[in-house]
Amino acid sequence: MAQVRKMTHSHRRAARKSARRKSTAGRSTARKRWSQRVTKQSNALDLKRGVFKLTSPKKIAASLKRSAAHSARRKTSAYRSALSMLTFYINRAGKTLPKTQRTRLEKAKLELKRAFGRE
Repeated sequence: MAQVRKMTHSHRRAARKSARRKSTAGRSTARKRWSQRVTKQSNALDLKRGVFKLTSPKKIAASLKRSAAHSARRKTSAYRSALSMLTFYINRAGKTLPKTQRTRLEKAKLELKRAFGRE
């Protein structure tokens, strides 16, 4: 009869690590860019390209309002959809968002409230 050897702790850990690597192979790119996929495929809005790069908070708010009003993919009110996309962008950019752009986008939130008469 063949003798069965017991695995040491380090061998078990290496085997688990190897199995994890094999199961996640090819998914790392999809995982890294899930927010990009959400932006493109979500049922929130059809945004104008480069809307968050605009220089004026009023222009950003106007573009979001226009997109929200014309979007057939949104599931909630135009205001909520526009505000959620703006907040989503700010949160996903995180610490990499320059302070000037973050300030501009925060001002765009206020402009969006004014544009929808929610002030």
